[in-house]
Amino acid sequence: MTSLKFGTSGLRGLVTDLVGRPTFTYASAFFASVGAHAGGRREVVIGRDLRASSAGIAATVATAAAAAGMTAIDCGALPTPALALEARKRDCLAVMVTGSHIPDDRNGLKFYRSGGEITKADEAAILAALGDIADDAPLPPAVPAAPEPDAIARYRDRYRDVFAPDLLAGLRIAVYQQSSVARDVLVEVLAALGAEAVPIGRSETFVPIDTEAHRPQDVAFIRDAMAAGGFDALVTTDGDADRPLVAEAAGRILRGDVLGLITARYLGADAVVVPVTAGSAIERAGGFGRVLRTKVGSPFVIAGMEQAARDGARIVCGFEANGGFLAGSDGPVGDKILPALPTRDAVLPILATLAAARAAALPLADLVAALDVGETASDRLPDTPAARSGPFLRRLADDTFRREFLRPVGRPQAVDEQDGVRIELDGGRTIHFRASGNAPELRCYAEAKSAKDAEDLVRWGLAAAGTTMAEGA
Repeated sequence: MTSLKFGTSGLRGLVTDLVGRPTFTYASAFFASVGAHAGGRREVVIGRDLRASSAGIAATVATAAAAAGMTAIDCGALPTPALALEARKRDCLAVMVTGSHIPDDRNGLKFYRSGGEITKADEAAILAALGDIADDAPLPPAVPAAPEPDAIARYRDRYRDVFAPDLLAGLRIAVYQQSSVARDVLVEVLAALGAEAVPIGRSETFVPIDTEAHRPQDVAFIRDAMAAGGFDALVTTDGDADRPLVAEAAGRILRGDVLGLITARYLGADAVVVPVTAGSAIERAGGFGRVLRTKVGSPFVIAGMEQAARDGARIVCGFEANGGFLAGSDGPVGDKILPALPTRDAVLPILATLAAARAAALPLADLVAALDVGETASDRLPDTPAARSGPFLRRLADDTFRREFLRPVGRPQAVDEQDGVRIELDGGRTIHFRASGNAPELRCYAEAKSAKDAEDLVRWGLAAAGTTMAEGA
């Protein structure tokens, strides 16, 4: 039984289930299915994050590329969006070796066409192609990839060439480097745009930074760093730098969907695509011509952006509750144009949020307070497989059961069943239950006017769901 599976973005699993033959097989299936119909050059650019297993897995991907008759190009350790940018420039495929924010004993593969991330249909094609690849033959001899050291520089220049060199002048920014693959380029970009960028917390072992579920030790580190350093903000990213984390001067971490909201406003977007887990302030405070909500996962957000563009939107973007921002179309930044990059990116929302605060002459905390975004909370019931969560979610979709179930906390209003069941309650609150796409978990999200009310709603929701599922067992 393997732990490998496609989740909300890419293939993930235990390192022991991925190294060697499994990596070769999945990469070969990608080249044989998606690669056979992708057009463009017979090349693949390969990148990796900084976890211990990534370099070896990347070498296996290069060997699979050679076996498929493709030229493998090694872009080294670089952010996932930087690799996607290189694939667009070269009009070729890309494979990123990363487990994103999960622990070091796990890893994964993210597959790209030249235009961006693969779709759910592409994932199905890869799985279908696995059976055509021999899984008992010895691996062919290793074939090293041709090095391409300049890909990360092109990503850095994407922002240095568009944003003004004094954009962040006067700001003192702590860059929590940990093991983010963007830890150096982030310092370089911030300094190039006028900020005083101060590196802190560099680690030579992998640190699993999750921009949604913050570890207590990370929260404490950020709070203490901000209390001691006299910084205007602290910034960092997850392992492969497609999700940002920004903390304001007092050390409070800003929500990822708030970073997305600020960035979309800064770029003048007229159509915004977000998953159902993003806060409702996007409709209330965004001022956008259209907001489209999708299932959780960047492939769904990308499909939504493509639909918005077909519908005539001029500047389209998307973002997720974890803060990853997708530029779905070219957009003006002053008298320059920022080219589209329809994959999750951490650097753009960091720069745009800091720039918006400086332009408004407001501390970050005051900029966010002016948006009146409310408060959110989330938690999960672990060890809850689909066989348990599925029947509960189906019952919750029934109007009669839903009203009775929610009676202790309020009256249900509008319902969204795209991904689990998201329910608007009276008093401007929401509660949302969904099964995780990455683990056997039932997740609960809530919105309310105060943090305590949101946390209480999540606590009640998980307890009530657990009781209901136990009674139905």
